[in-house]
Amino acid sequence: MMYQPITSEIFKVGGAESTSPEDAAIYLIHFNGRSALVDAGCGNSLVQLYKNISACGVELASIEYLLITHCHYDHTGGAAAIRKDIGCRTIAHELEAYYLEKGDNTVTAADWYGSRIDAFPIDVKLSEPEVEIALGGKIITAIHTPGHSPGSLVYLTESDGQKVLFGQDVHGPLAPELKSNRKDYMESLKKLISLNADILCEGHFGVYKGKENITKFIQSFFHSEKKTT
Repeated sequence: MMYQPITSEIFKVGGAESTSPEDAAIYLIHFNGRSALVDAGCGNSLVQLYKNISACGVELASIEYLLITHCHYDHTGGAAAIRKDIGCRTIAHELEAYYLEKGDNTVTAADWYGSRIDAFPIDVKLSEPEVEIALGGKIITAIHTPGHSPGSLVYLTESDGQKVLFGQDVHGPLAPELKSNRKDYMESLKKLISLNADILCEGHFGVYKGKENITKFIQSFFHSEKKTT
């Protein structure tokens, strides 16, 4: 299957197994006829991404927002094209926006992939610790969780009576060229656990269900790192 249902309103529509091997996960939120994408992958398989979205019964024209978790290339390389193709608004933390709008290939880690990122505008720049985003009569909360990168965000919402957390790069890594901060990262891991989510949608390790499983997964990175952006 080229997409994975997570709830009746949330789907995994992109990633290594469903769009392109270098892509981080791409998630689709569909609330009452209005939609948002969480992250954009590298952008090398957008035709397949759009097919996967359509297979969920969702029209591209319904996508209002591209919710960016952080600036790294495997999450944002496709953002410029998606914004142009769909006409959606991009949302990111202001600390990430700077590197995306200038097309910085080092801080975005595009260099790690032997590629270059296309600069694009961030339509909504967030700066508060938490910001509520309205979509289809429901709320998605953007929460600043620095560490992996200065402006990393997670998104929290409710679907089918469950708290769903989009925490794309829980695992890190931490690297000087990414402007990572270990102290912030550790505090952010604790913050993620405190959110008490029922479902975690991660960027490279898939979907975790159940509070205990999510806590164990997050705690596994308290003293370890894996080099996957």
